[in-house]
Amino acid sequence: MRIGIPREIMIHEGRVALSPAGAATLIADGHEVLVETGAGEGSSFPDAEYAERGARIVETAAETWERAELVLKVKEPLPEEYGYLRADLVLFTYLHLAASRECTQALIDSRITALAYETVTDSRGGLPLLTPMSQVAGRLAVQEGAHHLMSHKGGRGVLLAGVPGTSPAKVVVLGGGQVGASAVAMAQGARASVTVMDLDPRVLERFDDLYQGNVRTILSDPMTVEEELLDADLVIGAVLVAGAKAPTLVSDDLVSRMKKGAVLVDVAIDQGGCFESSRKTSHEEPTFRVHDTLIYGVPNMPGAVANTSTRALTGATLPYVRGIAELGVEGATARFPGLAPGLMTSAGSLVSEPVRRAFPDLAG
Repeated sequence: MRIGIPREIMIHEGRVALSPAGAATLIADGHEVLVETGAGEGSSFPDAEYAERGARIVETAAETWERAELVLKVKEPLPEEYGYLRADLVLFTYLHLAASRECTQALIDSRITALAYETVTDSRGGLPLLTPMSQVAGRLAVQEGAHHLMSHKGGRGVLLAGVPGTSPAKVVVLGGGQVGASAVAMAQGARASVTVMDLDPRVLERFDDLYQGNVRTILSDPMTVEEELLDADLVIGAVLVAGAKAPTLVSDDLVSRMKKGAVLVDVAIDQGGCFESSRKTSHEEPTFRVHDTLIYGVPNMPGAVANTSTRALTGATLPYVRGIAELGVEGATARFPGLAPGLMTSAGSLVSEPVRRAFPDLAG
């Protein structure tokens, strides 16, 4: 199979869908790998490294897409790429369609077979292709939040750890999944005062056991969310409903009553965001002011540490990519049943049930 790796065109997206080592594995399997020139530069993987592993470097995005039978990407296609979509192509990438009617419509119209990394499941019901990026994003959420808490960034001027004689920053993490767990670990390791909130008592029990009471665990409901956020310096929105739009947990009214200079990091922004006032931003201008707070809404947070993210992503996706390249989508799904929830569109139909619920008029 001919596998195409285009250069990501989202602003400040340094990741690439396949590392040179991953390309070498596919080539050893007997497949052809086409890499658009410069695709790996943002991840510190030059063209020469791919070429040395046997990949073919192609000059343009158009050639990469047109010659490929399977395209691997990191982010969803942008409008500039919709013209490359076609019926005899398989696309495998993060799609987050429930947050984008426009992209969903483009995939349906093109009749492409599109699979989303973020809804592929494993035998335990986990999300193996979302997990590594969730871990990166959770750690980065605390790092970026701490950065924007600094006075010259418009934050409260609070150091996460504090110093002897002062209180540490109060960090509230909404959601105890992979993103939340990584954020809690990072914030607690930085000596912040950390609270994690979740709907599931069993999730909170795990945090309590792991941190032996050094992380506060609170069942999430509107009243307790309000109480915790009014006292917070940094809030990490880490909620996820696989394949569906994120629930809105924090109203604009609540944000208006938070501490001046508090920072809210919305890691759920890819799925529409969990703060009412959230909107997508970029690494170039990552925050915007809402009342007296700062909201951070970068949808491709792991792109800021592209080398680490690309290596982690390749390690997770490669077994599934090898299956699709060898057996096609249907055969790979027989081998990896967890691929089935990843199928978003096929032959002009919207297949994913969560996305169908988000856009019932597109269900057909």
